[in-house]
Amino acid sequence: VQLQASGGGLVQAGGSLRLSCAASGGTFSSYSMGWFRQAPGKEREFVAAISKSGGSTYYADSVKGRFTISRDNAKNMVYLQMNSLKPEDTAVYYCAAGVSAVVVAMVGGMDYWGKGTLVTVSS
Repeated sequence: VQLQASGGGLVQAGGSLRLSCAASGGTFSSYSMGWFRQAPGKEREFVAAISKSGGSTYYADSVKGRFTISRDNAKNMVYLQMNSLKPEDTAVYYCAAGVSAVVVAMVGGMDYWGKGTLVTVSS
């Protein structure tokens, strides 16, 4: 499956952005989906994940209550709504897909990765 993330940009602290990820080349509903990010000089980290049906979602503590992951299986899309953005949210955000159940995929079991989209939050 191929993944293409979009929606990144420059935003002031406290602002919002919505990231989108378009999937193609596979049966979208058979993949757990996730968002990860990598800040300059840091390792890539988990942000959010959603189950194949969309019925279960998981978040990193650092974004809980501010970010919302969702998916539209009819459109082969996954989204990340980011509110109350902070400068520490600045990173390249990556969309990923995994054939495993979401609780496995989100902890190192993602099989496919898209190119990232840069989010910059200014203070």
